Amino acid sequence: MGRRGAFVLAALAVLAGFAGPAPAKPFRWSSQGDFLTADPHAQNEGINNLLLYHVYERLTTRDKDLKLIPSLALSWEQPSPTVWRFKLRPGVKFHDGSPFTADDVVFSVERAQSPTSNFKTYASRLGKVRRVDDLTVEFVTARPTPILLEYVNSILVMSRAWSVKNGAQRPQDFAKAEDTFSARNANGTGAYRFVSWEPEVKTVLRENSAWWGRAAGRFTGNVTEMTYRPVKSDATRMAALVSGEVDFVLDPPLQDVNRLRSNPAVRILEGPENRVLFLAMDQERDELRYSNVKGRNPLKDLRVRQALSAAIDVEAIRAQVMRGNSQPTGAMVPARVASDPALEPRAVPYDPVRARKLLAEAGYAAGFEVQLLCPNNRYVNDERICTAIAAMWAKAGVKASLALLPRAQFFQRVDQTDLAVHLYGWGGAPTDPAITLGPLLHSYDGKGWGDFNSGRVKDAALDRMIEAADVEMDVAKRRQILLDALQRVRQQVYTIPLHRQVIPWAARQGVNVTHRADNFIEAQGITVP
Repeated sequence: MGRRGAFVLAALAVLAGFAGPAPAKPFRWSSQGDFLTADPHAQNEGINNLLLYHVYERLTTRDKDLKLIPSLALSWEQPSPTVWRFKLRPGVKFHDGSPFTADDVVFSVERAQSPTSNFKTYASRLGKVRRVDDLTVEFVTARPTPILLEYVNSILVMSRAWSVKNGAQRPQDFAKAEDTFSARNANGTGAYRFVSWEPEVKTVLRENSAWWGRAAGRFTGNVTEMTYRPVKSDATRMAALVSGEVDFVLDPPLQDVNRLRSNPAVRILEGPENRVLFLAMDQERDELRYSNVKGRNPLKDLRVRQALSAAIDVEAIRAQVMRGNSQPTGAMVPARVASDPALEPRAVPYDPVRARKLLAEAGYAAGFEVQLLCPNNRYVNDERICTAIAAMWAKAGVKASLALLPRAQFFQRVDQTDLAVHLYGWGGAPTDPAITLGPLLHSYDGKGWGDFNSGRVKDAALDRMIEAADVEMDVAKRRQILLDALQRVRQQVYTIPLHRQVIPWAARQGVNVTHRADNFIEAQGITVP
């Protein structure tokens, strides 16, 4: 599952020591939200990860079908239930010319485990990482870890020497809008170098001609420079594509997709994304913020959470807001392929009459006021989704004031748990339910569990299930534990699932790009005419 604060930054310098010819085949693309930070452990957010995956690399990566394959690691083995050994790729260099070694892996994992890391929920599951020799590392866990490879795949590798030299030993504290060297500069091993970032204007990456992946046959495209431009306005973003000013738009507005299909200058690619959109609710505070209810928190009452769910017509959202480009669900599983038929129906179906009855039973016959916090440039039609939900809740007597923020400010508030109810999305390449349950629904402990549990759900029985699945090596037993945990989340309405996104992409004719369920593009595989 990075994001970045509203930093006032000076001009961003090209990486020291880099110089090269003007790019022959630039690739220009756009979506509605901005890049957030160059620190690879500061923000776990879609656009940020997408760009940084071109600059920094992991021990593993994914092919177009999202299968894990070698990257900085050539191979791995499990000599015992609690030890994993990785053989590293020889001859790899960072963009500053320094060699990649086991020391960099150890440093990066330990950095990602630190308190300000937005990836510690994954890194903490890796246990102790140790150097065996220059090209071998081992992960030693306290107990068996059935999906350790998924956790390894979450951690980008930095240069230890570069980080120490530039005072970047710990991740930027994004929630506090900290400005650091690593937030504005980068030095990875990836296919592209970080050249510059002008917030709200553009981010530029340029080909790393010394990338090891070229010799391995992994550079199959012709993109020598990638420029990302955030454009909030749907009309402006699409006009730039049609006119040829940009080559690709990650998030064309749904209302324009059918019209674009008939435009000979544009090609539409689409498919389901591994992402579920849902509402998270504050279930920790004794008094709900941004509400007219004093001395109490209505969201701690199951009947209120059931009422809020019953008031939402997800089919209307699918048909009218999403124009058919969503898959309503009652499950907190990003990919339907990883779900179970028993999880898919909504625990509380749409029933506004029942919603009012439940509110009355909970002591809120006259309803109450609450704030609904939403991004306005992160998910497909996020602002419209929240506007529709507010109108639906109003019919049940719940008056929702909308707080609509750009993604950077939105994620800062979520990280600070400064909220009552908020829209959230969770997904990406992994499909294992534990990647949802541990970060999102385990009680927050400050050590990795529940790092993205912004509603601060606390359920000791649920925690035990999640922790049991984390070490259960029997596939059938583990699947049943996860199913039981997801059913408990569903029945207790700890969140309100809405739908899985169906993602259309729009490309200029002649631009060859492969649609992926993780909503990522890889410039090294793109061809531009």
